[in-house]
Amino acid sequence: MLRRKLLGAALVTVAVSAAARTARAQATVGADLSLFSGYVWRGISVTNRPVGQPNAYVAFPAGNASVTLGGWANVDLGRYDDADDFSQSGGVSSFNVSEFDPWAEVSVPAGKATLAGGVIGYVFPNDFGATDAFNTWEVYGKVGLSAPLSPKLAVYYDFDKVNGAYIEGSVAHSLPLGSVSLNLGALAGLSAGQAEADDPDELNNYFENGFTHLDLSAGVPFTAGIFSITPVVHFLVNGDEVTKFTSPGDESDVKLWGGLTISWARALGATP
Repeated sequence: MLRRKLLGAALVTVAVSAAARTARAQATVGADLSLFSGYVWRGISVTNRPVGQPNAYVAFPAGNASVTLGGWANVDLGRYDDADDFSQSGGVSSFNVSEFDPWAEVSVPAGKATLAGGVIGYVFPNDFGATDAFNTWEVYGKVGLSAPLSPKLAVYYDFDKVNGAYIEGSVAHSLPLGSVSLNLGALAGLSAGQAEADDPDELNNYFENGFTHLDLSAGVPFTAGIFSITPVVHFLVNGDEVTKFTSPGDESDVKLWGGLTISWARALGATP
């Protein structure tokens, strides 16, 4: 367990060291705030009531590559103690930070493809709901193609508590609608070792390995001053028994959820 945590810390240290060798004037800082009807993570309904999800990052060039360091959080906005509610934080208070994810990523262009790799930590600070017993680390790799439908493939591997992979493939297309555009997306998830484990010391994210969910989305981004705002709606087709658990005592093959994301970014210096 100690070796696994040291590996995650080492990956973050490598990214931070690269930052120290890069000119600050070429950095870009940014922040997002998402407001959603619920917290859905890889098809799993984690909280079925409104949440806020802030994210902040700094990105900078490192040779031909780009290095990004960031932190993301989920905030349960209300006290969710009704019998029809469930909450990642246990629902004991409003505006409760139920999860914090530090992350680091390195991406590099390769012809018509973009390759990326990184590490994500999952930290759960509460004494109820998801506690520090669920803290874990992932490494991942991604490839995106500059081609029709912008296909992407990502593989995440939890090397700490779950010891299994999750695979995600997606496509996207933008349709012009006058002064704005309609962004359509389709994403499919696959568990490859994150199902229920025989080892009692390991956690699981899904009930079975294989197809987990299909996420169909539609968003209309627009600008408002220095901000980019994207309302979006998601339609989930649930394949795994865990993703079908959408509210207490209720299992469903489909789920509709959505919200909006407000984004801001600024280049620091004359060479963004």
